[in-house]
Amino acid sequence: MSKILIIDDDEELCELVSEYLSVEGFTTEAVHDGESGLQKALSDDYELAILDVMLPKKNGLDVLRELRKSSKLPVLMLTAKGDDMERIVGLEIGADDYLPKPFNPRELVARLRAVLRRVGDGEEKKVAPETFAVDDIEVSLSGRTAKIGGTELNLTAVEFDLLVALLEQAGKIAKKEDLSQRVLDRRLSPYDRSLDMHVSNLRKKLGLREDESERIKTIRSVGYIYTVV
Repeated sequence: MSKILIIDDDEELCELVSEYLSVEGFTTEAVHDGESGLQKALSDDYELAILDVMLPKKNGLDVLRELRKSSKLPVLMLTAKGDDMERIVGLEIGADDYLPKPFNPRELVARLRAVLRRVGDGEEKKVAPETFAVDDIEVSLSGRTAKIGGTELNLTAVEFDLLVALLEQAGKIAKKEDLSQRVLDRRLSPYDRSLDMHVSNLRKKLGLREDESERIKTIRSVGYIYTVV
């Protein structure tokens, strides 16, 4: 049974979400300010955190920044409906997914299960270690880790899955529709920029090659390609 941490100052919403998630087989704990939420999130007692942006004491974006310094705990952010900037910043600093308020509880559960499934898939593979390398990048599927030039990359679960998907098709175009289904576990929608933001974050972490060439190129309106030299 997955234990979910809810960090939101709307106590009524927390209660409703907790009741709904309990019916779906989750256990939950709720806190109502950013500082308490950060302390709880760092305790390693949870499988995932639902994090609101607007919080007292420490806002959700600051909580996520602090959390990502030392933790890979999956985070689903709750953002204001129509506020693209909150979503972009949240994804840039390491959120695994986002959901605008108000939301359908069924969609919340679907998003939670998708994120947890990505993490769980990696744990199941530990019984059969697999590694591969492309250029100077080494990937361990069993440990869900990636190194570049021998230095480990600090990747979120989404970024790791995205890197693996691109490297498996190195030199070939990976269509956005396929990447969205594989990495985010949902169909690509016209106004969802989540995949683009995750690619942007991954680009920054990989950096350029020694010859200043890009590792991941955008094929406009089609997808992305990990270039090989």
